[in-house]
Formats: sequence, structure tokens, C-alpha cells
Amino acid sequence: MTDFVAALGLVLVIEGVLFAALPGAAKRSCAHVLATPDGLLRGVGLAAAVLGVGVIWLIRG
Repeated sequence: MTDFVAALGLVLVIEGVLFAALPGAAKRSCAHVLATPDGLLRGVGLAAAVLGVGVIWLIRG
């Protein structure tokens, strides 16, 4: 559970830095996401989740 909370904290740090450093790019990115079809977002999200599980599996063994 400690690793999970640390991972959530790291996500918040990365997102916070991106929004603080590049607010214009973050707004444009959000606008592009709104214009993207649901099926494509679902596929990209699923691929990212599978990739994340794969990376964790490789690291943790």
C-alpha cells in the first residue's frame, strides 16, 4: 500500500510540474482530448494501463 501511495504522489508531482511550467500547452492538450473520439481514448487508456502493469511486473519481478 505504501508503494501505491508513493506512486500517486509521483503522479501528482509530475502533473503539477507540467501544469505549472506549461499552462498553455496543458490547456491545448485538454482541448484535444475533448475532441478525441471515446473509442480512441479508451484504447489509449487501456494500452497505457497494460504498459504500466508490464513495467511494474518487470521491475518487481
